[in-house]
Amino acid sequence: MPIYKAPLRDVRFLMNEVFDFSSHYKTLSNGELADPDTVDMILEGAADFCENVLAPLNQSGDDEGCTFDNGEVKTPKGFKAAYDQFIQGGWQGLSYPEEFGGQNLPQSLNLIKAEMMGTANWSFQMYPGLSIGCMNTILQFGTEEQKQTYMPHLVAGTWSGTMCLTEPQCGTDLGQVKTKAEPQADGTYAISGTKIFISAGEHDLTENIIHIVLARLPDAPEGTRGISLFIVPKFMPTADGGVGERNPVTCGSIEHKMGIKASATAVLNFDNAVGYLIGEPNKGLHAMFTFMNTARIGTAIQGICHAELAFQGALPYAKDRMSMRALSGKKDPDRVADAIIHHADVRRMLLTQKAIAEGGRSMIYYASQLADQMADALTTGDNQKFEEYDDRLGFYTPILKGFLTELGMEAANHGMQVFGGHGYIKEWGMEQIARDARISTLYEGTTGVQALDLLGRKVLLSSKGKVVRDYTAEIMKFCGRHARNKYLRRFIWDLTKICAQWNTLTLRIMLAARKDRDIVSSASVDYLMFSGYAMMAYFWAQQAAVASEKIEKGDGKEEIDFYKAKIKVADFYFDRLLPRSEGHAEAMVKPSRGMTGLAAEHFSFDY
Repeated sequence: MPIYKAPLRDVRFLMNEVFDFSSHYKTLSNGELADPDTVDMILEGAADFCENVLAPLNQSGDDEGCTFDNGEVKTPKGFKAAYDQFIQGGWQGLSYPEEFGGQNLPQSLNLIKAEMMGTANWSFQMYPGLSIGCMNTILQFGTEEQKQTYMPHLVAGTWSGTMCLTEPQCGTDLGQVKTKAEPQADGTYAISGTKIFISAGEHDLTENIIHIVLARLPDAPEGTRGISLFIVPKFMPTADGGVGERNPVTCGSIEHKMGIKASATAVLNFDNAVGYLIGEPNKGLHAMFTFMNTARIGTAIQGICHAELAFQGALPYAKDRMSMRALSGKKDPDRVADAIIHHADVRRMLLTQKAIAEGGRSMIYYASQLADQMADALTTGDNQKFEEYDDRLGFYTPILKGFLTELGMEAANHGMQVFGGHGYIKEWGMEQIARDARISTLYEGTTGVQALDLLGRKVLLSSKGKVVRDYTAEIMKFCGRHARNKYLRRFIWDLTKICAQWNTLTLRIMLAARKDRDIVSSASVDYLMFSGYAMMAYFWAQQAAVASEKIEKGDGKEEIDFYKAKIKVADFYFDRLLPRSEGHAEAMVKPSRGMTGLAAEHFSFDY
């Protein structure tokens, strides 16, 4: 089983040297609370909790899984005690207002904490992680009474939350939602229907679970315009803030899954359960999408979590496992063979994992700064600023979610491959990482859904390509500033070319779509992956720029080795991973008839 070690040196490199979080926090209304000493204390505390409490439960939790008995769900041994420690540490309320018992720190610190927790034990992270969407929804759209009733418990972590969207007949297409909400004389609503795939929908970690449920009012318009949002507690809150009688919300079963087995994925049945409208009638989808950007960043983190954990598992094995001699000559002459880390193909896999984990982490950390600004605008009532940062984050999130989860799955598979046959054996823990990683490309919208959101909605429909032009202009400014840097010269040239190509491809698809509407769909995944490789290249160039400056200053040997490694991994990324974008570029502009030419009735396995 991989022994997790929080990558604090890389975390601090990004926070302190690349993105200057200290200056960033000074621009926020709550930023003064995130002084360097406080931030460092949070990083150290999170690392300790993740390394010593969560990581040891990762494999045992997978072995045991969750158990279901007559509507009750029991989490694996050790999870309840770990969750109690999580509550006692005040971790759930890190980025929530002090009036509800939180610490009012920036959102980015919560995301950085979530990355450590997710790498140590993704199944555990999902329980408090699913509460975030519930909390954000109530905080932004709830009445004052709703906030006072639910937020203190949710912020403390003694209550948890879910988002109940999916139904048996519909996942992404929420216009098909059938769950009903019947108005009652007392102003409440009777909620009836079935929701599936509800992560953390039932468990034994908290005394209450608060469900945010999409449902349809009797007079609602058809489709997505007729969906409303409701708060439906598992137990009814009492006047004094306690837990009252059971609401008729029952768990019908939990799913038997490929991975994340210690995370309960529930089927929930609502049988005239008491619900409370949150937000405006028939505007539930708007409320849902408002917090979806942050939720998708939370899922994108899973990609780098599994890449990091797979790398941490594969690297020690590659240094210890002896097999054959290196082609360039003996590396371990006193041993029967050389360690496999000396073989170029093993290094290819390790460097791919490292490039994905550290490149993806930099993308997430920058996005977390946008999330900070968006949350600050919401707090200060600056609607113009909120819309600006929401739009910028809206462009990032489908790329982060789609691209990083696909690459995280690749990194997990490389982890198994480095181990060879041992990678397929449970005791080593590498196959668990691959199984756990597989869901990341599916929930919160599959890669195809993210791709359509990016190309169809964000790039073509909403901005007519302007969002790409603006982003590539930002990259070109970076290129101009570093054009004379000897370490970055080749990176600058590749970035310049891919920026021009990105804009050209966007225009070509936009023009082609006038006659070939299906090309938006047929090109979308290639477009998303191309965008991801281009974006990650920019973030690797930024890391290399900082590293080169530090090398020129001649810091201590340990630091110099860290910075040199950064440039070497950036070299690898530009040499070996960025060229993949060319295949995506060539494929995306092909006419859609290659996919649509075969009639549906001719798809057959009866030959």
